[in-house]
Amino acid sequence: MPLQKKETSVGNFSVMHWIVVAVVALVLFGRGRISETMGDFGKGIKSFRKGMTEVDDEPATAQSPATTPALTQQVAPAPVTRVEQP
Repeated sequence: MPLQKKETSVGNFSVMHWIVVAVVALVLFGRGRISETMGDFGKGIKSFRKGMTEVDDEPATAQSPATTPALTQQVAPAPVTRVEQP
């Protein structure tokens, strides 16, 4: 009975394709640039989570209609006039 090669794939690409993509990314960007980018990404996520917890911690204060700016007024557009050239 012949042994069949079991191919491991992620999406439409095999693991070997992803290894090649990772090597090309390392060559193009360098190790320092990728780690710097991932560090910035982590800081962004941390800041986002901190912002979400701050929003949850603040008491919900409803503004009264008197302090809310009136957004229902609409201004009609100015009429367009044509200038005929002689």
